[in-house]
Amino acid sequence: MLIDSDTRLHSSIGSSPHLEHLVRSREDLILNGWTDRAIAAAVRGKAMIHMRRGWYIDAEEYRRLTPEQQHRTRVIAVARDSETGAPMSHTSAGVLWRLPFYRIEFTRVHMTTDVPRRISSAPDVLRHVAPLPAEDVVVIDGIRCTSLARTVFDLCRTLPLEASVAVADAAERLMGERIREWDLDAIESWRAGLQQRLDGAVGARGVRQARWVADFADGRAQLPGESVSRLQLRRLGFAPPELQVPVPGPAGAMYFVDFGLDDAHAFGEFDGKGKYLDVAMRSGKTIEQVMLDEKEREDWIRGTTRRPFARWGSTHIRTAPDLATRLAAFHITPP
Repeated sequence: MLIDSDTRLHSSIGSSPHLEHLVRSREDLILNGWTDRAIAAAVRGKAMIHMRRGWYIDAEEYRRLTPEQQHRTRVIAVARDSETGAPMSHTSAGVLWRLPFYRIEFTRVHMTTDVPRRISSAPDVLRHVAPLPAEDVVVIDGIRCTSLARTVFDLCRTLPLEASVAVADAAERLMGERIREWDLDAIESWRAGLQQRLDGAVGARGVRQARWVADFADGRAQLPGESVSRLQLRRLGFAPPELQVPVPGPAGAMYFVDFGLDDAHAFGEFDGKGKYLDVAMRSGKTIEQVMLDEKEREDWIRGTTRRPFARWGSTHIRTAPDLATRLAAFHITPP
């Protein structure tokens, strides 16, 4: 069941020809009129980035990418240069699966093999040696990597707790989200498969944290900031909040609020910058119009429910006390 689920998700992810075309080999550059002297001059002038021996990327294009996309270009370079075909794993598999990473600095490309053989002597690759059954390996964008279930298992054992929760929530959302509806059978199968994997990993590094994260995960959290907010609310002593709470709006509209803090009789919302700064997310609206719409929505929810409504952002969830201070400003405290 989990193999079929990974296959279905792989087909929905699609490919990234844009990133694939950005990563260029020395041979490709030479074929297109470059010389070794011109390549070296472009690297010295910071117009081109030397990713690893024989592989390059335009510096301006690279800077436009998100950290996850930047790491994906390095994964592409390593995969094309690899002689062993060892699968990408850990964060490097995670970026292929389009999982979000919370406050993670990408350094080396991770690969896993189940036999103690040499993968690469380059300093930009970290080799893991661990059992790797065939069902734990898939292909995304033409690159072999660990399956979603194996990737989440590895990441939840090795990442900091905040980042682990964000990854687990996102993976569960990939499995179950169907335009604000949930495929409960898929979610149940996903959770059962992850639990079975954890049960078979007694004594493995980080498995205690991974068990806690698997139990805490909730795919209805739609952003890493929402996932970390849930964790900080738990640390502050709030009861598990309701997520994506529907509130009837005017003229038959339906609003959804990130957090229903029922034990405090309040609502909360993680206010990511994307809804204001990302042109695609604004759906053609100006920033001013988006802000006005948000204000009208919040006023309606506050007025019709008679509940306090708090907003917070990334700076407010760095620690649990930071979030507590923000909530207290709206007279919201744990019961």
